[in-house]
Formats: sequence, C-alpha cells, structure tokens
Amino acid sequence: MSLIIKKITYLFIMLFIISVISFGVVHLAPNSFFASGELNPNITEESIAHLKAIYNLDKPLYIQFLSWIGNLMVLDFGISFTTGEMVKDEIMQRLPITLVINIVSIFFVFIISLFLGIAAALKNGSKFDKFIEQLSILSFSMPSFYLALIGIYIFAVASPILPLSGILSDDNLEGFAKYTDIAWHLILPVFVIVFGGIGTFVLYVRSLTLEILKSDYIFFAKARGLSRYTILRFYILPNLYPTIVTLLGLSLPGILGGSVILETIFGIDGMGLLFFQSAMSHDYPVVMGILIIGAFLTLIGNIIADLVLLKLNPNSMI
Repeated sequence: MSLIIKKITYLFIMLFIISVISFGVVHLAPNSFFASGELNPNITEESIAHLKAIYNLDKPLYIQFLSWIGNLMVLDFGISFTTGEMVKDEIMQRLPITLVINIVSIFFVFIISLFLGIAAALKNGSKFDKFIEQLSILSFSMPSFYLALIGIYIFAVASPILPLSGILSDDNLEGFAKYTDIAWHLILPVFVIVFGGIGTFVLYVRSLTLEILKSDYIFFAKARGLSRYTILRFYILPNLYPTIVTLLGLSLPGILGGSVILETIFGIDGMGLLFFQSAMSHDYPVVMGILIIGAFLTLIGNIIADLVLLKLNPNSMI
C-alpha cells in the first residue's frame, strides 16, 4: 500500500512540474491564435479584446495558470480556439486510435526484439548474427518519417498493396469488416514504429543474452543435459525480462512522441495529428490538454513497468 501511495504522489508531483513547464513554453511561443485577427482591418480591437476575455487571456499569466490548474482538477481542459468544442471531447474522440497504434507497436517491439536478440546471441559470430546486428543499426539510425515516406512509395504508390492514408476506406463499414479495414490501414504505420523501435532493444537483448550464456548456472545447466528450450525458458528469459521491461518503460515518451509525425504523414485522425494541427494554429487549450494527457499516459506506463519489474524481481529497488 505504501508503494502505491508513493507512486500516486510521484504521479501528481510530476504532472504539476510538467504542467508548469508546458504552460510556460506554450505561452512563450511567438505569435498567438489572435495574431491574424489583430492584422485584419475588418476586426475591431473591441472584438479581439472580447475574445481574449472569453478565453481568460486578458489576465496576468499567473492568474491564467492558476485558473487552468483549477479547471484541470475537474478534468476541464477548456474550449478549443479553432472549433469552439470542449478540448476533452476532441481528445477523447482521437485518443483510442493513438492508444491502439502504440500498444500494438509496443507489443510487437517486445516480441520481435526478444526473438531476434536471443537468436542472434545463440548464433554468435554467424552470418545471421551479423545480419541482425546490421539490421539493428539501420533501425535506430533511420528517421521514422523517412522510413514512412519510403513505405508509402513502395507499398501504396508504386505497388498499391496497402492503403495510402486514413484508417477507413468506407465510413459505412460496420462490425468485423470495419475492424478488418482499420487493421489493414494500420499495417504500414505500425510497421514503421516497430522497425524504428526494435534496433536498440535487439542489441540490448543480444548483449545481455551473451553475458547470461557466459554465467556459471548456464554452464551447469548444460552439464546436467538440459535441453535448449528448458535453458531458454527457465534461465535466459527470467534474467532478460527485468531489463527489457525497464527499457520499454523508458521508451514510452519516444514512442508516443513519434505519433505526432506518423499520424500527420499517414493522415490518421489521432491525438498526434490533432497536436500538430493545434500547434500550427496556436490553439493553446488543445495543445496543453494533449501535453498533460500524454504525460499522464507516459507516467502511468512507467509506473506499470515498475510494478511489473517488482513482480519479476521482488528484491529490486523502485
């Protein structure tokens, strides 16, 4: 119980610090949503002043922040400048698809990294090992947006095998056909995230597996005549899980941050695309809402990773 209280306290402290930094950075950005209106001779100064008063922008910055924090306590992120809708509603409409993409991607990164890393270590020095090592280097050195553009050209333009953008071919689809079509549209975005994410993990798993294979308990396990499957399941994997879970928790900010670029490129109407559009139009309430929700999801992911690590290794210090 004390651990849970510590984690919840840590969550709220970090969210407050992130909110202070995000609020300051967003309001220090040049120009504003009302800049175009101020240059428009058809809009009077009284109209602009009235709009700023509606959105509480006519008050000192610290008053705006305290008001925003107060509203945040009741999950009120304000009203969007561009659409006039509640920010919470706009985010909740787009959050599910972003979560699906990232959760599926993290799952495949975990599985593929374990498989390739262990396989490369077990065949250390072979052509397969060298191939996996070069593939990993290519993975973390290639920008995700560049890989996305190459994938679009090869699989959607030159050979129209996969959809070019969006998540649905027909809005009238329902049931199993709808979910199948969504999955078909998400193949390319998920592939880009997974390929860009496995490089570092594969090298870590390979390196850790090589160290484990040099340990005394592996030597005695082989001397007892245990099969490779038994050694893998009971000796190698239990020693790999804690490190991999920790690395996955630390990689969550990068994976969620990558959604902004990929959702924009693939035209996926998720939280990443909404953030990009809101940042371009200086829609402060939406930008702040997405930053806070993104930070919350990242912190929750890290806490879950810590709890899983504690379950795997009760002697670990969190």
